[in-house]
Amino acid sequence: MPIADRHPAVETTARTSVASPMPDNSTANFVMAMSAVATGVTVVATDGPGGRAAQTVSAMCSVSADPALVLVCLHGRSPVNDAISENGVFCVNVLATQHDHVADTFAGRPWPGKQRWDFTCGHWTVAESGSPRVHDAIASFDCAVHDVIEAGTHRVYIGRVAAVEAHPGEPLVYASHTYSKPAAFEPSTFPDYPDAHPAPRTRSTK
Repeated sequence: MPIADRHPAVETTARTSVASPMPDNSTANFVMAMSAVATGVTVVATDGPGGRAAQTVSAMCSVSADPALVLVCLHGRSPVNDAISENGVFCVNVLATQHDHVADTFAGRPWPGKQRWDFTCGHWTVAESGSPRVHDAIASFDCAVHDVIEAGTHRVYIGRVAAVEAHPGEPLVYASHTYSKPAAFEPSTFPDYPDAHPAPRTRSTK
C-alpha cells in the first residue's frame, strides 16, 4: 500500500506551548549552558510524497515503552518539517562514532566533496515506513507521527515506533561543540566512608 494511503498528511498546529520570554542576556546564557549538556547524535529522516529529507538532531529521547514512543525536536525553520508533515513518518537514526561525517553533513556542515544534506554521505537503506535508515546505525526507530507540539522556536514530534533495529558500536556523543564517545570510569570514593559504593547499574532481568 502506498505511504500516502497509510500515513495521511499530519496536522502540525494542534497545540502550542507558550512561555514567558527570557531577557536577551539570559537567552545567551541558556544557549551557552545547554552546550555543556552531553547528548547522543541522531539523524531524523523522512521520505514519501513530501520528498526525502533529513536533519541532524541532538534533542531526542524516549517517551514511553508501552506504547513505544520517542520524541525529537526540529527547528521551525527546517525544511524537514514540511516533509514530515506531508509524509506522516520519520526514522530516528542513532549515530555511532564512524558517522561523524554523516552528522556534520546533515547539520549543514559537509566535508569536502559533499553537499549539505547529501544522501550520498553514509550508507542508507529503506525502513518499513519508506524513510531513510542508516544501515549500521547503533539504533534506528521507524515511526509514524503520533503528535506534534509547537514550542518556542521548535516543533516537538512524538513518534509512535513501528520498527526498531540495533547494531553494535560506540555511540557518538556531542557536548561543548565537540564529538566524543562514552568512557567508563571507576565509581567515586570517600575516605570517610570506605564501604560506600553504588548499586549495580545494569538493568535487572528479574
